[in-house]
Amino acid sequence: MTGDDYSLLGLFLSAFLSSTVLPGTSEIVFIVLATQGNLPAWNLLAIATAGNTLGGMSSWALGWIISWWYPLTELVKPAQRLAVERVRPWGSPVLLLSWVPFIGDLLCIAAGWLRITWVGAIVFIALGKFCRYAILLILLPPDVA
Repeated sequence: MTGDDYSLLGLFLSAFLSSTVLPGTSEIVFIVLATQGNLPAWNLLAIATAGNTLGGMSSWALGWIISWWYPLTELVKPAQRLAVERVRPWGSPVLLLSWVPFIGDLLCIAAGWLRITWVGAIVFIALGKFCRYAILLILLPPDVA
């Protein structure tokens, strides 16, 4: 593996971890690699989006698993029921906001808990994540990205 391969692997892992309930800093890794200019911007955009999307889907899967043990009918606290019920009317399009720190993780978990289809989830999670990284590229100076 070359140094560029390791950079892309690091970006993928950072993006994946940043999109789970674990803390991460994929934006910093993404911007650093974009400003170095060694790798094509579209390559960075694809790798970061893929990693971040798969991380979001792992949170969705966690919500799906949690729903087996704690179905919505067994939620005791009104705040828990309210949080999940706020996602229900929006369905999978609410996952466009899955990139938002803290809130995005909860949205993905709630979507899995509500049994939103994995196809709908992955499409909207990927679109939201892609747009976030694309905006970061656009905000970089033209001679950098």
